[in-house]
Amino acid sequence: MKNPTVTYAGIFVLCILVVRCGQKEQIAREFKQANMTYPETKKVNQVDTFHGKAVLDPYRWLEDDHSSETGEWVAAQNQVTDSYLETIPYLPLIRKRLEEVWNYERYGSPFKRGGKYYYFKNDGLQNQSVLYRQEKLNGPAEIVLDPNEFSEDGTVALGAISFNQDGTLLAYQTSTGGSDWRTIQVLDLKTGGLLEDRIEWVKFSGIAWAGSGFYYSRFPEPGENDELSGQNEFHQACYHELGTDQKQDIVVKEDKDEPQSNFYCATSEDENFLFVSNSQSTSGNALFIKDLGKSNSRFKDVYTSYDADLNVIDHYDGHIYILTNHDAPRGRLVAVPAGDPALSQSIDVLPEGNDVLQSAQIVGGKIFARYLVDASSRIKVFDLAGSFVKDIALPGLGSVSGISGTPDDDEAFFSFTSYTQPTAIYNLDAGTGDVKLFKKPKVEFDLENYVTKQVFYASKDGTKIPMFITHKKDLQLTADNPTLLYGYGGFDISLTPGFSTSNMVLLENGGVYAVANLRGGGEYGKEWHEAGTKERKQNVFDDFQAAAEYLISEKYTKPEKLAIMGGSNGGLLVGASMTQRPDLFQVAIPRVGVLDMLRYHEFTIGWAWAEDYGRSDDPEAFEYLMEYSPLHNVRETAYPATLVTTADHDDRVVPAHSFKFISELQNKHTGANPVLIRVETSAGHGAGKPISKVIDETADILGFMFYNLKEDVIYRDIDS
Repeated sequence: MKNPTVTYAGIFVLCILVVRCGQKEQIAREFKQANMTYPETKKVNQVDTFHGKAVLDPYRWLEDDHSSETGEWVAAQNQVTDSYLETIPYLPLIRKRLEEVWNYERYGSPFKRGGKYYYFKNDGLQNQSVLYRQEKLNGPAEIVLDPNEFSEDGTVALGAISFNQDGTLLAYQTSTGGSDWRTIQVLDLKTGGLLEDRIEWVKFSGIAWAGSGFYYSRFPEPGENDELSGQNEFHQACYHELGTDQKQDIVVKEDKDEPQSNFYCATSEDENFLFVSNSQSTSGNALFIKDLGKSNSRFKDVYTSYDADLNVIDHYDGHIYILTNHDAPRGRLVAVPAGDPALSQSIDVLPEGNDVLQSAQIVGGKIFARYLVDASSRIKVFDLAGSFVKDIALPGLGSVSGISGTPDDDEAFFSFTSYTQPTAIYNLDAGTGDVKLFKKPKVEFDLENYVTKQVFYASKDGTKIPMFITHKKDLQLTADNPTLLYGYGGFDISLTPGFSTSNMVLLENGGVYAVANLRGGGEYGKEWHEAGTKERKQNVFDDFQAAAEYLISEKYTKPEKLAIMGGSNGGLLVGASMTQRPDLFQVAIPRVGVLDMLRYHEFTIGWAWAEDYGRSDDPEAFEYLMEYSPLHNVRETAYPATLVTTADHDDRVVPAHSFKFISELQNKHTGANPVLIRVETSAGHGAGKPISKVIDETADILGFMFYNLKEDVIYRDIDS
């Protein structure tokens, strides 16, 4: 399928600790217990009634992200947090060390368009990665698009990009301040100039070229003050003809009767077919296909229910190839006739197997399939009839990106990474299946000194849960090791091994990094995902808490040395775990978390998460949401040292979740540990955040974490 969304996935740091380069010296620190005074947060008499039950919401006023009162509250909270962070003696060294370890070249997988190779590259500390092209793989490169020139501070980021059929035009999305809103512009690759076309109010959209224009998806222009928190409804799939005003764009798909419905467009590599996916949640979609080669053709229904996922791979030799979990919880690849594409007419090309089929790509007349085996990647090659050809040898247990290549290409590229191997790019010969290393970054760590092991532990109900644990090879199991436990557990998303130089800094200082593959994710397919949804969501929290108990029982760490972190749905995970088991952790870092489970669906795209969570307007769902909603389960007790993080332009999980949660936590927390919030400015949910802001935020998070774990650091003189 013609790639509607080519992006460079930059490294996102999960954890660091500070060292300096030179002579080692252990520095003894005095860990002072702070005498915290928090800003006074006003309470209002807001009472909501859910199915006959009254629920107080005293901090409702903080949902107004445009009020001066909310702005003053944010400033006061940030001042308290900044003042606390300034007392951490080694925080400046952490920030400086981060800049040092981050400064290495990082490449994205090359892909061919218009006979030229394109790829993203970051020199090290560039806020945004740069798009390059070259005629030959080993030839000279030239810059095509440098997002660092979009703004002085790097807060305008590049989103999806897409090339037209002959590779002469490049359409690309930009976002400002981390928002999910996108603007589409078109670059003439011959002249280097921008066309006059400018498409606004684009969100959750690809760019799918067809002829002299492209398909995209948008919402109506939001009302005043609704841009970052108002509900996103009445999504439309549109076609834009180059050289025309956006007001003239044709709506090709919408649902006026169902406002909470999203549309996504893609075209086949040959641009003969348009594929429109329609979803009403984060799981399951209807699928429609239009033959663009026939004038006045109508959409044909492939599948009209929402109980399965259908992802089109491409059109090839008269068939449409579709990856689906319909009647196959772990996925299968099917082919439907292009002229009669109903799923009922499909034939299995790659039937469901024991392992999760994550993706498939047709390159050079073969199918390259990416499987997930116990949360680690495998690549298998098949012919178009589905007969096995060979396995692709990989460097070890790790993660493979999607394979970049088209049906007519004779080569492809993929990236591989693990917890102890930085992202490397490999060249794949489609004819022979031979693999050669293309690019491998140089980092300043002796990676041979570290090891990742995978363990399986029992959750509360006996279910076996996998977990990756990374540490020094000579780590002593004394229960005194500073440990960071990370998790997500939702939306069919799999946590697979990935490299971070800052994780390595933690590890070289004797730390342990653990990632638990919780139910709710996609590690074992649809059934694993559903086991962590709705009334079963408590399974996810049980899995996470059991991971902590395993690390403690096996003497990797103890509660006083254990920190937990997660973002978005993982922020919910941390919030629920720390309110259910405050005794189990010393530090909790819920990042951009979903923390108000009664009102999450009232903001932006939150309604789409109901398939995972359920909604409070349903009596049954209200009962189980109330049982774990972090905001509604804060009680008067002592909590772990907590640093809540959010951003003022987060229009995915609006910052009101974090504002209300920290207000309730500060109100009821009876212990001496600090409970703080860090609100980033000109940033959003995470995507596109400039490296400078990521470094600052990560330094604050890790400084907070290690100081409250009462950990010294190995001090080295950076300047020596």
